[in-house]
Amino acid sequence: MKETRFFFVPDAENQQELPQDEAMHAMRVLRLRSGDDMMLMDGMGNFFSAEVTIAATHHCYYAIKEKLHQERQWAGKIHLAIAPTKLMDRMEWMVEKAVEIGVDQISFLNCSYSERRLLKLARLEKIVISAVKQSHKAWKPTINEMEFFKRFVQAPLDGEKFIAHCYDEVPRTYLFDELRSISNPDSPVTVMIGPEGDFSIEEVNLAIKNGYKSVHLGKSRLRTETAGLSAIMMMQLAK
Repeated sequence: MKETRFFFVPDAENQQELPQDEAMHAMRVLRLRSGDDMMLMDGMGNFFSAEVTIAATHHCYYAIKEKLHQERQWAGKIHLAIAPTKLMDRMEWMVEKAVEIGVDQISFLNCSYSERRLLKLARLEKIVISAVKQSHKAWKPTINEMEFFKRFVQAPLDGEKFIAHCYDEVPRTYLFDELRSISNPDSPVTVMIGPEGDFSIEEVNLAIKNGYKSVHLGKSRLRTETAGLSAIMMMQLAK
């Protein structure tokens, strides 16, 4: 049985041609031809069964045969806010796996102990799109520009908010227990993960002052990217 090929096409319903990157992949790598079937995804909850109408060297035109609205795979909105690691390849790997597991939004934090304060958002967007296609996700997660920690924690956010840290002197509860105790499964959830040197104690206290609950991720001390994925998995399992 021939594998169905997925292509990311924003506003696919109102277009007739694959974006350039997708067209190059369809033509040069997959060698699609007129009459071949494919599946389009718009990142907004819809798949489209489509057929190639014109296959040229740099262009791929299509006709939609059927719109297939997808049901959400989890309740509520899952939001990870994380300080990127010094080695960007570790953060790129985390973003890819986070999308495959399932996340709605990823924000990046510029913290007191951050070792990376700049991001190439365009590269991360490409990684996200590739992971969305590979894992057949109907919604493309939102990737936000890096933001200063203080501005982020003071901004209004709906739902439940948690900050994970390693300070024993600040009372903490286990994140998964907190997530399972949320009475409304549709409630949005935000979890913050600090840099390799953790949040500063001042940042932890500021977050608590602004409505974040103090939590830990278990007995093991985790790398930043591992902590991010652990938090997402807990949010998924709790929902």
